[in-house]
Amino acid sequence: MPLRLVALLILLCQALPARAVLDIEVTGAGEHQIPISITRFDGEGSLDQRISEVVANDLARTGLFKLIEPSGKTPREVKEVQFADWGKVDALAFGSVVKLPNDMVEVRLHLMDTVKKTELLGQAISASRDQSRAIAHRISDFIYEKLTNNPGVFSTRIAYVNRQGKYNRLVVADSDGYGEQTLLSSNQPIMSPAWSPDGTSLAYVSFEQGRAYVYSQSLTSRQRTLLAALPGSNSAPTWSPDGQQLAIVLTSDGNSQIYLVRANGSGLRRISSSDTIDTEPNFSPDGRSLIFTSDRGGSAQIYRMSVAGGSAERLTFEGRNNFSPRYSPDGKSFVFAHYDEGIFHIAVQDFETKQVQILTPGGWEKKPSFAPNGKLVLFATESHGRGILATVSSDGRVKQKMTPQQGDIREPTWGPFIKQ
Repeated sequence: MPLRLVALLILLCQALPARAVLDIEVTGAGEHQIPISITRFDGEGSLDQRISEVVANDLARTGLFKLIEPSGKTPREVKEVQFADWGKVDALAFGSVVKLPNDMVEVRLHLMDTVKKTELLGQAISASRDQSRAIAHRISDFIYEKLTNNPGVFSTRIAYVNRQGKYNRLVVADSDGYGEQTLLSSNQPIMSPAWSPDGTSLAYVSFEQGRAYVYSQSLTSRQRTLLAALPGSNSAPTWSPDGQQLAIVLTSDGNSQIYLVRANGSGLRRISSSDTIDTEPNFSPDGRSLIFTSDRGGSAQIYRMSVAGGSAERLTFEGRNNFSPRYSPDGKSFVFAHYDEGIFHIAVQDFETKQVQILTPGGWEKKPSFAPNGKLVLFATESHGRGILATVSSDGRVKQKMTPQQGDIREPTWGPFIKQ
């Protein structure tokens, strides 16, 4: 396959330091690991970050690949590959870095099927040379998708709150913890960050005015929009799939109830109507329904209702309490925090079969959200008394702990795919 030139649009990542703020530990593996070698890319030494190193780390974190040391072999072109040298692997990735004018580079990738002795993928990516990590993540996405038939999420980002004493920061970072940006700093609590569907804004709850207000904020301009500042509590924002409105939770009429509001803060409309607490809403991928947490049945459980309002259907019946539901990207299941016998687990439930699968061993495990490809779940947990991030694969086999170098992490959420 001939090389194709792809212009890589690196959104919101200009001139960010290549420094990890999360230490990552991976346990477990997929049922069938793919043996793969990633060789050094010719010319990658001229970049701030070695492409091959980032790609290898990305693939290793999934638990789906078995990384085989290439033993110093570094082909640059397809014709240089001696398949007899690669009998221990099913796939081989190699490439080169070419300098372009105006401090740009082009990174060329070749992905080979060493069993069938054919090229699976030839790809070229151009970007400024200081975007080496973003280029590498995009290459990881290409490899992952070609070998698993699922889109990769290495180029996506996550958001979370880092707390050090009374000091709170709303943080956006790459999926591997690099490229950290602070969107908001406050001596008051920050809660419930929620990504807009295009990945350009975050909604969140801030107590900087002395009580809970809901804001949305652009990641590029940093401009903020006040969405809700009614008497009582304003909380739990979540975006509709088209980005035109948000569901929020207000107590201005008494108990916590769910409302809709336009993205500019206008058109407030109540849609839930109960005498108890309705909170933590989340839109279905088609935008027609919401799942949410309510204690209307006597304990905290997950319910579903139409965005137009009306009656609600109870979805969860196992465990003492269930919280924080989030739809899977395909809308076929939802993930949630499952509390039973004094322990929180991350669980997923299928809408059609009603079957519940516990994904984690249990502990202080809260606020789950799916990666945009539906293959991983991000959540908050604790290790040695500190709040950390963790992920688990959707089948529960592969687990990853992401420990901050400083502070405690709370309120994580995984961002959407960014259109390239």
